[in-house]
Amino acid sequence: MAPVTVAAGVALLAACTGAEPPTPPHIDPHDDALVALGEQVYAQHCAVCHGVALEGQPDWRRRLPSGRLPAPPHDETGHTWHHPDWELYAMVRDGVTPLAPPDYETDMPAYEDILDDREIRAVLAYIKAQWPEHILEMQEAVNRRQPEPPEGVAGSSR
Repeated sequence: MAPVTVAAGVALLAACTGAEPPTPPHIDPHDDALVALGEQVYAQHCAVCHGVALEGQPDWRRRLPSGRLPAPPHDETGHTWHHPDWELYAMVRDGVTPLAPPDYETDMPAYEDILDDREIRAVLAYIKAQWPEHILEMQEAVNRRQPEPPEGVAGSSR
């Protein structure tokens, strides 16, 4: 489904039910209960590809014979912290494909039917809790620059 269609559907549903459209999540790496849950979720659903220590797969920048990229690290050596919270949340919930260029192929599945909202926020809180303070500060600057999805992107409330 096209991102614009999803955003329009969310807006229509909100208008019909009186509910507010979803707001972009703020992922709090200092919420100990959330981080503890996230550690469990990460171990069960993420570590097999992204590594037990968030190290990613070897040569994660080099395409595999399939043309796809290996799973990147989620520690400070990767690029996870270059993305705002709303985008990280959307990548876990919806997979990478809706946010990627056309024809982009990935092994990253969507977890929308596997993890609930709290579990998605928890796994991201766990990942962020592993970053050094200077990386957290840089990622928070990314959040301030792009606090919500641009218009027309899945998850946008515009």
